Amino acid sequence: MTRPRALINGASSGLGRGYALDLAADQYDLVLVARDEARLRELATSIGTEHGTLAEVVVADLSTRSGIDVVRTVIETSRIDLLINNAGYGLKQGLLESEVSELEGQDIVLAGAVRELSLAAVKQMRSRGRGGLINVSSMAALTTMGQYAASKMSTLVFTEALAGELRGAPVTVTAVLPGFIRTRFHERLGVERPGPGWIWLDVHEVVAASLRDARRGKVISIPGASYRAVARIARFVPRSLVRWGSTGFSLSRRDES
Repeated sequence: MTRPRALINGASSGLGRGYALDLAADQYDLVLVARDEARLRELATSIGTEHGTLAEVVVADLSTRSGIDVVRTVIETSRIDLLINNAGYGLKQGLLESEVSELEGQDIVLAGAVRELSLAAVKQMRSRGRGGLINVSSMAALTTMGQYAASKMSTLVFTEALAGELRGAPVTVTAVLPGFIRTRFHERLGVERPGPGWIWLDVHEVVAASLRDARRGKVISIPGASYRAVARIARFVPRSLVRWGSTGFSLSRRDES
């Protein structure tokens, strides 16, 4: 039998690596996409040795036109049963301290590339009669924490809209809203992990919950009972209070860095 095939953006570390390992254990062949070729090849070799599945390496920078084109070509010229848009990064400084080019590059990775690759993939999936799409948004989408939050909210709304247009089609579309995850994300930003230890989720916990929700056809997946409670409460919090909390958090991050 032909094994299912998943393409994972941002697969070299963190949540993307977690998706790759879990799907390989479920006997998926993989297309691993990221900028770091060495990490990708190490992961592909490990997956092949441990699980006996195929892991193709695609080196691409999704903040560039050429990088997006490389991944889009893979999607349009080969069978992809599951696309996971997970690539992303944060900026150390706030909006006023950032160059416009930096904000634009971040938005392309977090939102622009997600839109283009999602549309390319689901059109192929719909014509084949099956497939799944997972777009990693963030609990930050419920805040006003700079360009990161704005881009993640864009991806959330886009994914919900796409799910609406595909209602009744044999293609599942899921937006994942993780909270804080134990990855190298904050280390790369050069800041300490904020908040108490209980708010931090393991990569496997987030991956397992989101894959389970996607397979059930849920449009929004929020891993972790505490974060699901926060999301329900957030709908009733005045925006002025959201802005106040978001600004305080952003300032503390800049002070730490």
